[in-house]
Amino acid sequence: MDTLPVHPKSDRYVASIGSAAPLHPDFGSGLIDGRPFGIPVTVSDTAVPESKVSLDYAEESDASGYRIPQDARIENGPASDGDRHVIVWDRTRCASYELWDAHPQGGNAWHAGSGAVFDLRSHALRPDGWTSADAAGLAVLPGLVRYEEAAAGSVDHAIRITVPRSDRSHLWPARHHAGTAADTSLPPMGLRLRLKSAVDTSQLAPQAKAVAEALKKYGVIVADNGSPWYISGAEDSRWDNAQLDGLKAFKGSDFEAVDASGLRHAPDSGAVAPR
Repeated sequence: MDTLPVHPKSDRYVASIGSAAPLHPDFGSGLIDGRPFGIPVTVSDTAVPESKVSLDYAEESDASGYRIPQDARIENGPASDGDRHVIVWDRTRCASYELWDAHPQGGNAWHAGSGAVFDLRSHALRPDGWTSADAAGLAVLPGLVRYEEAAAGSVDHAIRITVPRSDRSHLWPARHHAGTAADTSLPPMGLRLRLKSAVDTSQLAPQAKAVAEALKKYGVIVADNGSPWYISGAEDSRWDNAQLDGLKAFKGSDFEAVDASGLRHAPDSGAVAPR
């Protein structure tokens, strides 16, 4: 993202998200209001039988193929009244099983608002117009900041971000939109933004610096409606919240939208065109 041209609507997009609103890491350690925060990732290395999953948005969700452990963790805890994402990384099959508004039904059954099964060895995108566990129809797992990456000093991928309002449109590689109005001053799902290269990150603590450098090089991708400039990470007790708080010094005006259309290789593939 650091070499792509600035989008001609960058100023309008940033203003609509909130030029003065602070960047907010929506993940960390411990509890907020008595609940864990961040999106937990349940790692599965064992043979889990296929789960029975019923879905509210079945017409835009994968009907089968989920293998979700009965003890899979739910975003913000089992009593959450929020998004209740369940993300399962199946290392044996190299797949991610993702549910939104997930509720265990007992036994091997779950009910969710929407869901998707992602083959992590494939660049294939979902059918155009389909949602996933995210409004943009993208996989959640690849867009999460994980503790191991930050601790190693290198986050080498784009990061999931939410915006208050979005246009009723989506850009590659997003497949779905959730805007309430057709307003081209609002960001579409799939829009890419980056932290401006001139922003000083040198004084940040190590965990925050690793995230900030990724925001410059790989940027963020608009994945859902929510609070302004909220970036997503995996729930993990090893995060240092004091370090992550350094990211809150940045605000919307420190970002710019980029034109990523030149990266598209094929309309139904997430693979990037050779440059």
